[in-house]
Amino acid sequence: MERDEYLAIVKTRMPEKRYIHTIGVMETACALAKRYDEDITSAETAAILHDIAKYADEDWMRQIVKENGLDARLLSWGSEILHGPVGAWIAEHEFNIGNKDILNAIRFHTTGRAGMSKLEKIIYIADMIEPNRNFPGVEALREAAKKNLDEAMEQCISHSMLFLVQTKQPIFPVSVECFNDVVS
Repeated sequence: MERDEYLAIVKTRMPEKRYIHTIGVMETACALAKRYDEDITSAETAAILHDIAKYADEDWMRQIVKENGLDARLLSWGSEILHGPVGAWIAEHEFNIGNKDILNAIRFHTTGRAGMSKLEKIIYIADMIEPNRNFPGVEALREAAKKNLDEAMEQCISHSMLFLVQTKQPIFPVSVECFNDVVS
């Protein structure tokens, strides 16, 4: 499948605002892939599909987790966490994507994980810093992404963890593992 086909499909599965976000993630991921010598087509595909399950029914997503042996810890979380792993499942089973790096980039784009590949970092960072994002500290994260991918990943996961702590939200264990892995 080609870029335009993927975009046409995802556009039908999300509100216009999320589609605009997806375009921003795609453009940012492609720029980062070029900067850090990663396959641009893989970055583009992962970026386009990263939120394919964002607006799926939560009960359906939990059913996908149960029926397909995905991480059982996901069952007690909402769509903010579920949509990444279920999105990877959709990418694999509906779009026939077999590239494990693309699937992992989709799967872990909200939580991160220990031992992330370059592509996974690019999608995680692009999702956080795309041009439509507007939160305190985003400009510093954008600047970091221009200089060093690993340092940008460290700053992005640190920012996410701090936000979750400050807003008294639970933290998915894989995010803690990611933080511990990337923070030097």
